[in-house]
Amino acid sequence: MKESDDNRRQFIRNSVSTAAGLMLLPGLAEKASGSILTRPVKETLKPIMPPRIKFSVIGMNHGHIYGQVEAVTRGGGELVSFYAKEEDLAAAFAKRYPQAKQAKSEAEILGDKSIQLILSSGIPDERAPLGIRVMKSGKDYMVDKPGITTLEQLAQVRKVQKETKRIYSIMYSERLENRATIKAGELIKEGVIGKVVQTIGLGPHRMTPKARPEWFFDKKRFGGIICDIASHQFDQFLFFTNSTKAEIVASQVGNVNHPQYPQFEDFGDAMLRGNGGAGYIRVDWFTPDGLKSWGDGRLTVLGTEGFIEIRKNIDIGGREGGNHLFVVNNKDTQYVDCSQVQLPYGTQLVDDVLNRTETAMSQEHCFLATELALKAQKNAQNVAALS
Repeated sequence: MKESDDNRRQFIRNSVSTAAGLMLLPGLAEKASGSILTRPVKETLKPIMPPRIKFSVIGMNHGHIYGQVEAVTRGGGELVSFYAKEEDLAAAFAKRYPQAKQAKSEAEILGDKSIQLILSSGIPDERAPLGIRVMKSGKDYMVDKPGITTLEQLAQVRKVQKETKRIYSIMYSERLENRATIKAGELIKEGVIGKVVQTIGLGPHRMTPKARPEWFFDKKRFGGIICDIASHQFDQFLFFTNSTKAEIVASQVGNVNHPQYPQFEDFGDAMLRGNGGAGYIRVDWFTPDGLKSWGDGRLTVLGTEGFIEIRKNIDIGGREGGNHLFVVNNKDTQYVDCSQVQLPYGTQLVDDVLNRTETAMSQEHCFLATELALKAQKNAQNVAALS
């Protein structure tokens, strides 16, 4: 048990990582009103630079909000206030960040002209409407994934973003807050595996039903398994293939083993093709309890002269911790230590807020990754119907 706990703590230190990461750990997750994770990570990272902007939080129904706050704080953001409808969530957040003022309403924060950026990890189907209100209030927005749950929401968000010129950033943390994935991007730019041909992204998760709020089992609230979990993999596909256009070749979803939750999906996959390469994605809720992590998340990037494999959360071959990166090319087979790789997203996002630039992520990339996930979800064949 001690070894398992140590592994969990090491993972949290190394990476905020994917979709349901923190709340899936046995003994860490707690069920509360509308929240997937209410117990914040205890280790608070110190800012790496003096505050350059002021930011606030509205909505914290997923524990990813703590990683979002840490990223912006590292980049020079000062957390000044927060608001949550749920008293228990607000209390946990206040305990973690006693310097931040608890606002009485969302309107109080949106009306504060000193605040430049709003963060949110509210219930998924409420995230885009909030983002629209944030942008209309003259502020930038950084939201947990999935940042948008329907194509109709996407159209509205795109319209308001174009009109207001505000930033709508979705924190695809599997890439942006994972040291091995950042390092892989650097190596690929250096040409160590030649021209990228394909990405394969795997996002298995442990379900832990007792730790889940009601909305977790309702497809209308979380958007479907591809919309939710696989949004990370679509982001990585676009980034590593350098694709600016892409289409869904095929996709499928299903509720294979949880009939007691009829509005839930526990399996999904998709094949896609872009103007920079091909991709395959598989996500599921079948991580067995015998694994020392919530999921053996992996990314393989195939190139014309080699390949890179990332074992994001655990190496079942025996190495401790996460962020494992392997490079195989015509010269050698290497294991790359990524423990000292810097995470630039928070700093870049603060830069973008100040300079009105797109260094953290282009707005079109952000929206295209979401659009692909939403189209794959909407047009997916049902696995159960085919059996």
